[in-house]
Amino acid sequence: MTITVDDTALDPADRSARLEAEILEHPGRFRVLTGDRPTGALHLGHYLGTLANRVRLQAVGVEVFLVIADYQVITDRDGVGDLATNVRELMLDYLAAGIDPSRATIFTHSAVPALNQLMLPFLSLVSVAELYRNPTVKAEADAAGGRSLGGLLLTYPVHQAADILFCAGNLVPVGRDQLPHLELTRLIARRFNQRYAPVFPEPEALLSAAPLLLGTDGTKMSKSRGNAIALRDDEDRTAALIRRSTTDAERTISYEPDRRPEVASIVLLGALCRGESPERFAADIGSRGAAALKAEVTEAVNEHLRPMRRRRAELAADPGTVLDALARGNARANDVANATLDRVRAAMQMC
Repeated sequence: MTITVDDTALDPADRSARLEAEILEHPGRFRVLTGDRPTGALHLGHYLGTLANRVRLQAVGVEVFLVIADYQVITDRDGVGDLATNVRELMLDYLAAGIDPSRATIFTHSAVPALNQLMLPFLSLVSVAELYRNPTVKAEADAAGGRSLGGLLLTYPVHQAADILFCAGNLVPVGRDQLPHLELTRLIARRFNQRYAPVFPEPEALLSAAPLLLGTDGTKMSKSRGNAIALRDDEDRTAALIRRSTTDAERTISYEPDRRPEVASIVLLGALCRGESPERFAADIGSRGAAALKAEVTEAVNEHLRPMRRRRAELAADPGTVLDALARGNARANDVANATLDRVRAAMQMC
């Protein structure tokens, strides 16, 4: 599997635009790896930022692998919590949003031993200093205040590389802040290919065009802060969360992200759900004030999520379908991972 877009001199945004054009022309050339940690409910930020894009890529013919990263839950916490429930809820969100398990491969880390076994040769290809330079590891080290880091957290970037490379993923949707993560994966692939034999592609970044949506309190939207509309919330809960959203004292509604970030975020949410520009959405509210804005956004969000919520309820009533989809995804991921590990062993002359 190869990518013809290889102009590394291009700015990441330009390279990403070139990739988007090639995806539309030759979707079968690409395999995407992406996923989530099962630590809580997915919310509208996840849906509009990543999940809808996965559905889009699937729809145009790109092969999508979705990892439910259950082993990564314990990188920064002492226990896994109610992991089985969180995995099931994540599956419900995926399937309700439009991920088709007959076209996409959904799997859990813990169900694919060969994937995790790739960590050993990959760790031999990077230095401790390179691991400490990873932004996530560095941020956690700074926050630790001198406390020791867990070994799993330190090797987190290598685990991510194994996620991507086990399936020969050559396209990874990321934000700009995640580019250093992907660069380490590219480095590991390049070093393995140079030291042993050409086995792995160097995956490309598909920069996300996802807008920044703030939580209802005006801060970063987060599962843990209680400031996000979960995909599984009902319409009344959604209305209550939007009603308490932070705005400002100006009556006329406008879309000015720099000057009025809280209002702009609410406007953007409504606009995305209605499929129109935020400027148009704000203009339609005009001088009717924050109450009218929140009412319009509530209706837009609930209307947009209604089919997804209906599908989610149907799936929740048929747990066998959800478990079967995950079992089939795990089986497919194991086949791919075992074949990759065989190639790695052969390249390293271990078999």
